Formats: sequence, structure tokens, C-alpha cells
Amino acid sequence: MLTQLFIENIAVIEKAAIQFGGGLNVFTGETGAGKSILIDSINAVLGARTSRDLVRTGAGRAVVSALFTDIGPAAAQALARLGFEPEEGSVLLQREISAEGKSACRIDGRPATAAILREAGAALINIHGQHDNQALLQPERHIDFVDAYGGLEALRADYGQCFRNYLALQKQLQALQMDEGDKARRIDLLRFQIEDIESAALTPDEEEELLARRRKIQNAEKITESLAAAHAALDGDGESEGGISALSVAADCMQMAAAYIEELAEPASRVQEMVYELQECAADLADYLEESEYDPGELDRIENRLDVIFRLKKKYGGSTEKILAYLESARGELMGIETADEQVEKLTEQLGKTKRVLAGKADALSEARRRAYTALLDGIAEELRFLDMPHVRMSARHERVAFGASGADEIEFLIVTNPGEAPKPLAKVASGGELSRVMLAIKSVSAHRDSVDTMIFDEIDTGVSGRAAQKIGRKLLQIARDRQVICVTHQPQIAARADVHMLISKQVEDGRTYTKVEPLDGEGRGRELARIIGGDDVTETLLQNAAEMLDAARDERARLAADRAAE
Repeated sequence: MLTQLFIENIAVIEKAAIQFGGGLNVFTGETGAGKSILIDSINAVLGARTSRDLVRTGAGRAVVSALFTDIGPAAAQALARLGFEPEEGSVLLQREISAEGKSACRIDGRPATAAILREAGAALINIHGQHDNQALLQPERHIDFVDAYGGLEALRADYGQCFRNYLALQKQLQALQMDEGDKARRIDLLRFQIEDIESAALTPDEEEELLARRRKIQNAEKITESLAAAHAALDGDGESEGGISALSVAADCMQMAAAYIEELAEPASRVQEMVYELQECAADLADYLEESEYDPGELDRIENRLDVIFRLKKKYGGSTEKILAYLESARGELMGIETADEQVEKLTEQLGKTKRVLAGKADALSEARRRAYTALLDGIAEELRFLDMPHVRMSARHERVAFGASGADEIEFLIVTNPGEAPKPLAKVASGGELSRVMLAIKSVSAHRDSVDTMIFDEIDTGVSGRAAQKIGRKLLQIARDRQVICVTHQPQIAARADVHMLISKQVEDGRTYTKVEPLDGEGRGRELARIIGGDDVTETLLQNAAEMLDAARDERARLAADRAAE
């Protein structure tokens, strides 16, 4: 479960360390106090997409960390698969967001990515936000609720892989089934291009070698003059001796002196080695000067060859490597077209087999979905009766459609809110309060199959009050007997049932807005419930009402505990 949440420089929250407990944890506070920021912070540390706008104005960075303890087996296995096996049943998720918008993620102090945080978070927390209610208004999302309830993810993924293979085969087949006229024209073009490139007989490094050779020929006179001068400086000419001769004299003299001074033997040897090395250099220069004559027509031949390469580069790619790569591609395409009939036959046969396999997987997925939504609707009906909606009936419209990415099914939930009416889409007849309770019913039914230890409800009580709010409070308390529940609420009937009650408040100091989160004790809870019931003017009557609600909720928790012990 989520034990501790630390927030620093997130929007109007400068710093907050929040301690959670087991059971039902409730946040209350006036509108605009920062309850949504709390949920945004949790989403951020769970890897959701963030922006630099989340960073408090003037701060260089924002930090959120979440400590989870008493991690269940399923979550522990999921974390281990990600390479972050929990130590002593706990794990720490961290997210840092800079003012420039950059993000850094860590798990137990080790670097991670936002995608890994999302996977880890999905195993640790199930968040129901206000946008989830809107998902009920989108019929295309209903199939996701069915699959999630039925645990059909593996079956759906298996179908999805087969469907992608089916589409790939279709694409290959369509590419081969071209018009005969287009086919003939394409063959002629490819043959011309292949002949055009092959006739040039290019080699990979040819252009670089030609350019280097051209530079030598174009600068042949300068090169010859420079080499002749260098050779004369080393080996002399008809008018003067070269440096080698002078260095040879120096070597002979040093060797003569070394006969009397032992320390000069090594320097004398080094000078002699220089003489030998310079003699080799002079010989090499002489050889190069003898070979430095160029054929006058060679430059023209090089220019013509470079023109051929330039023309091919303009047509088939910006380099010799790209031209040769295009040649291989054209050869492959030509072979493919010339053997297309044979390939079409093979692909058609393969496509037929894949379609039959795909149809079988779609049938299996469709039947599994039928069983899943039947059981889901039965569970929802029972939950809705508990949530003070005894006359509401839900059903599903299930139609088989063409193969798609998620199967061959179209599923839409329908609802009857009053007896005697025909089932209609949720978007047309359900009120905001009814949507909230339907979603809570779905979450409640799914919770029995969900291994996640923590559930978060962000204003699940939207659009309800009175008796309906009381029933939602009871349902949340029931769910909280099996797992940790965190809830943001405006309803006293829900807040009174909390095991842990925290107040989110906002204040302005020196022109800056600050939000703080503080746990409430018995007296503080009474005053906060009285405020929710009657507003800022808290009277003794309101405090008495709040005390009665807290007493009743305490008795209710005791009964649930006794019932659980009896089981």
C-alpha cells in the first residue's frame, strides 16, 4: 500500500509529507484548495506525462516520491520483471521535473524511465479519476472495461498479433497485384536503371581515388619542383653538397672523438643512424621524381569518369555507396515482379490460412467477452441495488463486426433508469450522479479480480448527495476492508467513514499561495465535517450532526470488522 507521499514545489504545494494508513483514506477541502494537484502529483510519480507548468513558479525543480510497503505478491512479481525486486516488501518511486521540462525517474534510487514507472505504478495503484466517468460516455471504450474485468488481456494480445500478421500479408499481396500495364512499365524502367548502373562498373572507393589522382595531376609541376628542391637539399646537386654529406662528416668526426671519450659513442651512433635514414629518404625522393611524369590524356579520362559518377549520383543517390545500394534494391524489385505470380499464389494461400486462424481467435475472444460482460452486468446490478439504484438495469449491445485491432466485436453498455423504458446508451440518459455510481459499481465488481493493493478515487461522488452519497461511502468502506482506498470527496457521508482523514487547505502569504495537507484528529474531523455540511459558519448544531455521523461510521466499521472476523 501507499505509505508515504512526499511533494516539493508542485504548483501551489511548496512542501508536503503525507502519511497514509490502511483502509479508507479521505482528503477534503474547499474547492480550489489543491486536491487536484495532489492527484496530479501521484500521477506524476506513477509515470504519467508531465510538463514544466507543474513546477512551482520560481522553483528550479519539482520532486515527488511515493513509498509503498507491504507489497503483495502480484505487485512484487511485476516489479521483479522490471528489474526492481522489492526489498523487505517495500519500494520507493521518485520523479523529478526541472523548470525546463526535463524529467528524471528512479525506483529505489536506481535510474528508470517514465515508461517503467508507468508499468510499476499500474501494479501498485489503480486510479479512478473524473475522466473515467467520461469513458462510459464513449461506446468504443466499453469493450476495454469488459476485457479488464474478464482478464482477457492475454487473449486480446494474442489476437492482436495475429491481426497484425494478417494486415502485413494483405499489404504484401496488394503490392504484388499491380496492373499489367503498370507492371510492364515498371519492369522496363528497372531494367534500364540496372543496365545504366551496371555498365558504369563502379567500385565503392573509386570516386575518392579519382579525386586524389586528379589533385596530383593538377598540381604535378608544384609537386615536382618541391621534391627536386628537397632532394637537392638532402643529396646535393652539381653546384653544392647536400645535408647528408655534411651530416656524414659530423658522424665521422664524432666517432673519432668517441674513441677517446666513451660518453660520445651513443650520440655518434645516433647521428650515423640519421645519415642512413636521410639516405633512404633521398633514394625514395629520387624514385618518385623518376615516376612523376604524367600521361597528358590521363586528366581527361579522370574528368570523364567523374562526370559519369556525378550523373549516376544525381539519378540514384548522393554517393557511390547509395548508387550501389539502389542497384541491389532494383535487382530485388525486378526479381520480385518477375516472380510475382508465384509469390501471389503463395501469399494468397498463406493469407487464407492466417484468416482462418484469425477468425478462430476472434471467435474465442468474442465468446470470452460474452461471458465476461454477462458476469460483469450481473455484478453491476447487485452493486447498483446497494448504491440506491434498484430500478436501474444495464445490458449490453454486442455485435460482430469486421476484424479490427481489438477483435471482431462491438460492445456498448445500455441503461434503463426508469421501469418501462427501453434500454438506451449511457450518454443519452445517464446523469452525472448515475454515471458516478455506475463507475463505482464497475470498480467494485472488478476489485474482487484486481490484485492491486491501492485504489484511488478522485471525486467519485460527483453529482450525488444525501442517501446516494451515504451508499457510496458504505461501498468505499467495504472495498477498503480488502485493500487501501484513497478518496478525494466533498461529501460528509463519505468523509465520516474514513480511517484516515486529511484536510487540504490554501493560504496566501506575502503575495504567494501555499497549500498544505494535515491529518485531522477527532475534534478536527468534527469541525471539517460540520464545514462540509453547512459551510464556513460552523454552529453547535452542525458539530452535533458531525459527531453523530462519526459515531455511526465508527459503529459501521466495527460491524464490518466483526463480519470479516466471522468469515
